[in-house]
Amino acid sequence: MSTAVPPLDSFLTEIPEYRNAKGKRYQLKALLLYVCLAMLCGRRSQAAIAEWGADYGPAVLVPLGITGEHGPSQATVHRLFKQISRAKLEAALSHWAETVLHHYECNTSEDMREPVLEGIAIDGKTLRGSKKQGAQEAHLLSAVSHRLHVVLGQVAVDAKSNEISAMDKLLALIGVAGRVTTTDALLTQRQIAQAILDDNGDYVMVVKDNQPTLLADIRLVFEHANVLADTISETRSSTMHGNRIEERQLWTSTALVGYADWPGLQQVLKLERTVTNKRTRQVRQEVSYAVTSLPPARGSAGQLLKLWREHWHIENKLHYVRDVTFDEDRSQVRTGSIPQVMAAFRNLTISILRLWGYSNIAAACRRVAARPALALAALGLKVET
Repeated sequence: MSTAVPPLDSFLTEIPEYRNAKGKRYQLKALLLYVCLAMLCGRRSQAAIAEWGADYGPAVLVPLGITGEHGPSQATVHRLFKQISRAKLEAALSHWAETVLHHYECNTSEDMREPVLEGIAIDGKTLRGSKKQGAQEAHLLSAVSHRLHVVLGQVAVDAKSNEISAMDKLLALIGVAGRVTTTDALLTQRQIAQAILDDNGDYVMVVKDNQPTLLADIRLVFEHANVLADTISETRSSTMHGNRIEERQLWTSTALVGYADWPGLQQVLKLERTVTNKRTRQVRQEVSYAVTSLPPARGSAGQLLKLWREHWHIENKLHYVRDVTFDEDRSQVRTGSIPQVMAAFRNLTISILRLWGYSNIAAACRRVAARPALALAALGLKVET
């Protein structure tokens, strides 16, 4: 485990105390660290989080600032999740993530020839189990760093609204200046593109049928590639996963600059993806389109292909893990903002484990559970020897 991660506890002090002094048994920061470490050990539910302290005892509780044999009860954990300000928690965790991003700053690509484009993937996820139980705002919009796979921020989507309306809140929380925001087609909206530009950021946005005029214009460009050859660049890549060969070919064009009225448009993109099963010889092809505010001088075809591919880290390295490792979609908590608060702690847990170099989060949780003192030390907490 790396110990270079900026200490989390100093950022948790940004969350204001909301409890009355009378009857207060645990410091707020101690409770928050307790929940974090319990989740790092693979505890999923409120009951399991409470039981964690009893299982490990003073050896791990004291460094967290918790005295006694057992730690907080399930009722205490429940009240914490129910009463803490979701907005203040998300703001503190976002501040920590921003510090991490700067701490691990990287200015050049692996081949040392091109500047790194700092990508931020934004996508939404529904807490299905909580939604079935009637939880409000059970759909969450998250932002993840392409490079570090750290969650930079998360906001809840109002039940009477949609991801598009929540985007302003998320952009304000994370800040996109000097970075490239990548989105799927649902978030490919003029007002979102303009908001990113207004914050001195750039975008790569997938274009589908919800923007029919823009999509038709892009298709027309690549249908007349021979005529517009001087505006087009091309790159390709190939990877193998077991029996599957995946080939990608990307074309970019500047032909719509000055013609399309999409905010900040500098290039349009066409991606052809071919997947071949070596065993069955079955071939599947997909064609997708996108727009970007990056001109060729700042976003080459190779850089744009990398950004497009890495956008899906948010699904593979965050949402999938929350479902499979932390069983999120089967969680039926529904009271107040508890579903969102628990999701924020899952995001934090996954982010920390990614920074420690783990690719298999389930295996990482088992290792931390076996040696929690290592996690305490890596979090910057003093462990008595």
